[in-house]
Amino acid sequence: MTGRGLTSGLRRPLPAATLLVTAVLGVVFALGLHRAAGPAPDPAAGTPAPALAGPTLDGGHFDLADSRGRVLLVNVFASWCGPCRRELPLLVDAERQWSAQGVRLVGLNVKDGTAAVRALLKETGTESMTVLPDPDGTLAVGWGARGVPETFVVDRDGRIADRIRGEVTRQWLEQRVGPLLAG
Repeated sequence: MTGRGLTSGLRRPLPAATLLVTAVLGVVFALGLHRAAGPAPDPAAGTPAPALAGPTLDGGHFDLADSRGRVLLVNVFASWCGPCRRELPLLVDAERQWSAQGVRLVGLNVKDGTAAVRALLKETGTESMTVLPDPDGTLAVGWGARGVPETFVVDRDGRIADRIRGEVTRQWLEQRVGPLLAG
């Protein structure tokens, strides 16, 4: 009976131990792949904003270089992201409120199809937003985005002034964008 109890006791942890070892190896493997591909840039405050140009959802063209002299909000979002849905109306409202002072909003839509993005914009009342489709996430990675939503503030000189990973709030916008409008 003692031998049986000991054997049973050794069998129970094996699935948990196997799962733990598999998880650890998976993380190590994923980190190795990430390093092999090279670390994504992570623009810090004060550094020049990465290039951002391409066709817009409405058939136009956007180029960050043409926005010199304006304060730019670059929002990385997706239709399947709940916090993105909540913050889009706030961002569009901020652009309306501060547009006379030179604020412009540009959405960088990742991992979505055109129909899904258009439906999101209609649902949230944000159809006026300039959107650059980024179906494979390449543009977002170039900006150092790690997920959605993320918002970058670019100053009038084309430098990263700030960023937030996660959902923006009105208070955050007023604290980060407001001072850039005064100067």
